[in-house]
Amino acid sequence: MLRGVDLAVIGRAVVMFAVTNVDDVVLLALFFGQATRRSVVVAGQYLGFAAILLASVLVGLGAGLLPEHLLPLLGVVPLALGLRAAWSAWRDRDDEPSVQTGPGLLAVAGVTLANGGDNVGVYAPVFAVSGTADTIVYAAVFLVLVAVWCAVGLFVASRPVVGRALTRWGHVLLPVVLIGIGVLILLDLL
Repeated sequence: MLRGVDLAVIGRAVVMFAVTNVDDVVLLALFFGQATRRSVVVAGQYLGFAAILLASVLVGLGAGLLPEHLLPLLGVVPLALGLRAAWSAWRDRDDEPSVQTGPGLLAVAGVTLANGGDNVGVYAPVFAVSGTADTIVYAAVFLVLVAVWCAVGLFVASRPVVGRALTRWGHVLLPVVLIGIGVLILLDLL
């Protein structure tokens, strides 16, 4: 124990976060590659993840806010955003490149939340059997790791080769990734 905090809980929190958020690094790199304001991506990631944590705690407490069988319906959010981005890319395909405004706060938060069905599915049962103190430790570790994930996503996006690829192909890649995530989440309905 480290001042009353069980190191095993911290270790489990790190592993749980990494396993359930590995795909977010790709999304974050795409968002950072298109963003004109990095703070919007970070704030959106935190907003979406806070919603995931809230849902996980409520489901873990038995509130039933998001019944497990409805979680895959969250796939509609990235699917719709991906289709909208694909339409915009197709519609503007012949236009001269313009200044990109990048993803908005709510778009990043929505994709983060929609992509978090697996997070809720993993976190809620753990929170259900954990005490209040352990749940607080899990949440604190997760929130610190969101910052780490944002830094990794920014690092990936800022690599010269990746940056050039995202500048050239990000408008195509983002819709493909979002549509793919949406479809995969929706397929969990089956």
